Amino acid sequence: MEGEEDRRTISKKHVAGFAIPWVPLILILLGFPPASRAASDYRDALSKSLLYFEAQRSGRLPHDQRVAWRGNSGLTDGLEQGVDLVGGYYDAGDHVKFGLPMAFTITMLSWSMVEYGDGVAEAGELKHALEAIKWGTDYFIKAHTQPNVFWAQVGDGDTDHYCWQRPEDMTTSRQAYKIDAEHPGSEVAGETAAAMAAASMVFQVINPHYSHVLLHHAQELFAFADEHRGKYDDSIGAAVKSFYPSVSGYADELLWAALWLHRATGREEYLDYVIRNADELNGTTWAISEFSWDIKYAGLQILASKLLMEKGKDLQAEQKTVLEEYRSKAEHYLCSCLNMNGEDGSNVHRTPAGLLFVRHWNNMQYVAGAVFLLTVYSDYLAASNQRLHCPRGSLGSRDLLAFAKSQVDYILGANPAGVSYLVGHGARYPTRVHHRAASSVSYKEDKSFIGCSQGYDEWYGSRSENPNVLVGALVGGPDDTDEFSDARGNHMQTEACTYNTALMVGVFAKLSELEGRSSSSSSRKLHHTNSILSKDM
Repeated sequence: MEGEEDRRTISKKHVAGFAIPWVPLILILLGFPPASRAASDYRDALSKSLLYFEAQRSGRLPHDQRVAWRGNSGLTDGLEQGVDLVGGYYDAGDHVKFGLPMAFTITMLSWSMVEYGDGVAEAGELKHALEAIKWGTDYFIKAHTQPNVFWAQVGDGDTDHYCWQRPEDMTTSRQAYKIDAEHPGSEVAGETAAAMAAASMVFQVINPHYSHVLLHHAQELFAFADEHRGKYDDSIGAAVKSFYPSVSGYADELLWAALWLHRATGREEYLDYVIRNADELNGTTWAISEFSWDIKYAGLQILASKLLMEKGKDLQAEQKTVLEEYRSKAEHYLCSCLNMNGEDGSNVHRTPAGLLFVRHWNNMQYVAGAVFLLTVYSDYLAASNQRLHCPRGSLGSRDLLAFAKSQVDYILGANPAGVSYLVGHGARYPTRVHHRAASSVSYKEDKSFIGCSQGYDEWYGSRSENPNVLVGALVGGPDDTDEFSDARGNHMQTEACTYNTALMVGVFAKLSELEGRSSSSSSRKLHHTNSILSKDM
């Protein structure tokens, strides 16, 4: 059929052979797809993932902006409401600044730095990682104009989606939406509190004053979220409900924020909150098999588990009992990702090639979430010399990391199609990403105005590759049969989101560091062997 080739359908029919290195036997028995990559691959992925956030910037771009095809945008955001809301990030391929996913993006970037900041620095990416976080937190400071007021969104998704324009040409509504005591939004207030608390830890040593400012905002936002409880999509309404509705409610964000505040401050009041509200806010009752911008339970349950592992001996009996309950739910999530929960249907589905699969729309966000949580929990197990106990058996820290690595390698090209779903990495990657700015001629190259419908006619409908490469974007990825269609209109698979990539930054740093050590060790062993051989000759 005409046009089939232009859709660049990538499927199992294009399989190339893969060399399979030795892996632990248990991983083969459990169906974990093995693969091996060089440290330079992970370092390249890390560098490119951080570059992606510069392409998503809203506001006046800095002089050292590396994504040269982007220009200033959204410079009047908040003007109609009398507040400065210039800055922040566009979440995906459109131009709305959605507060909830933006905050989750910053929380995960910050958690990545808290855990793997040394690896990021070793790769020479510390400056870029800090800038990515600060671009978000600077915006949150602006948006938090009063203790009980937070501007949760700029732009309207419906009107925005009617147009295909570059951000520099925007003619769509830039109405700003706030939450306050009368119109609460505990999800977005709680998530932003978590983001600012986690970020305060990142800046604690290098910029103590900024860290203190972030922590102050985090504490106020948490109090606001808890004392004035309500769903943010009820308050903001239609402008967000079709795009980022809160399915899980706000209970998880309240516990999530409290755990991050406890980790950032060490104050017992936040731990007491987590213990006291464990049942009411579902922290010890919900066993979930996904982790995302909406559903934080697995993440907060893993943070609670870390507390138990590290401070179990110092905890009161009640605290220890409740944290054990959190841990059991965390392990349900981990075991479901590892296909170790038994035959009751609670394991996460996998594609034939072994990729975790939760749902068709932007599945990579769930893969990236699992990869991150498996990686950090692997470290927590190793540090406490413990194992993960599942219905089908127990696994050690290396098993968790090996499976996480197999998912990363699938993302980076070790898949039936031989395609990297991280744009710009490797020899083959999606070239028709669903993204208004990337798919249109650069504003720097051609400043001629592109109208609302004109963009659909000239750029969205084009069969050509995007004129600008959205480097570091992690697209939605293949379907449940490993099939992927590289078509701009296929937004379920070709659109990328900031929270996809944010979840991978720390993992790339971890694997880069590990592979680097392994390579160094192998080089030393080879050098030693050669020295022995040369002496014997």
